[in-house]
Amino acid sequence: MNRKSRKRLWYWLLLVPCLAVVCVPSFNKIEPAWLGIPFFYWYQLLWIPLSAVVIWIVYIMTRDRDRGAGKTR
Repeated sequence: MNRKSRKRLWYWLLLVPCLAVVCVPSFNKIEPAWLGIPFFYWYQLLWIPLSAVVIWIVYIMTRDRDRGAGKTR
């Protein structure tokens, strides 16, 4: 497996946040409530920062480190 193929595998990680919020029946419930907020709402709000972390990880693992070195393609 070459370097480019290994980089592409990291993009599969982006499916985790997408699938986590698309499968509504898995989190369509009231309990456990947090600070009076039903689970349905705080679960979705929790995925906003989690998605940002996942996107950051994919960016770090797939970025081209040679761009800043003045190399052209």
